[in-house]
Amino acid sequence: MPIGGGSRQPSAGAAPGGGAGRPRSVEVGSRRLPGDLVVPEGAVGVVAFAHGSGSSRRSPRNVWVARRLNDAGMATLLFDLLTPDEAEDRANVFDIDLLAERLIGAERWLRDQPEVTARPVGFFGASTGAAAALVAAADLGDEVAAVVSRGGRPDLAGDALPRVSAPTLLIVGGADTQVLLLNREAERRMRCERRLEVVPGATHLFEEPGALEAVADLASGWFTRHLGAGGGSWAGRARQLG
Repeated sequence: MPIGGGSRQPSAGAAPGGGAGRPRSVEVGSRRLPGDLVVPEGAVGVVAFAHGSGSSRRSPRNVWVARRLNDAGMATLLFDLLTPDEAEDRANVFDIDLLAERLIGAERWLRDQPEVTARPVGFFGASTGAAAALVAAADLGDEVAAVVSRGGRPDLAGDALPRVSAPTLLIVGGADTQVLLLNREAERRMRCERRLEVVPGATHLFEEPGALEAVADLASGWFTRHLGAGGGSWAGRARQLG
């Protein structure tokens, strides 16, 4: 089944929006994690992706959403949160604190990349990656301009939820009933600007026709609002520094 429900698909090497995809080594402490940084011409912000358990930077769903964000003028970073050796230990795959630490390191690394210096940073997390994105956002405070969760497990962020200050969009499939309940409870616990969007009929992987396209549209709108010109405190800082 086509991932986008019949909508156009990006080619593996193409970067929409006039940008060029560049394989990079994301330096996080002593680790060098493989990643792909795409920076469209005139990018107004950059979104770092945190994939879920059993996935990687090559997750076709995240790659597809990332290309749609590129079309909307956002730079994107897809990277592996774990080394191959680490990923073999299933405990690491569900170690939210470790994954959040890697995402924080990636955010620091992005600050040193000339292509995106002073651009506001957002996080996009899927499944367990969403919990890592929320924990990282809570620790980074106003250094993160926005968070989007796709079919996420925000409940795994635990006590970090009330500390998240970045505007957060929770996207859940209407047929993903248990995860929807967990997201409703997480939304109740959060104190920042937040919104829960339900994609009717969609299951956890958003494989239904049009479901992933709905995710991309919602994410693009949220990031454009909060990372784009005039959107949030980080945009103001970007104008001052840029």
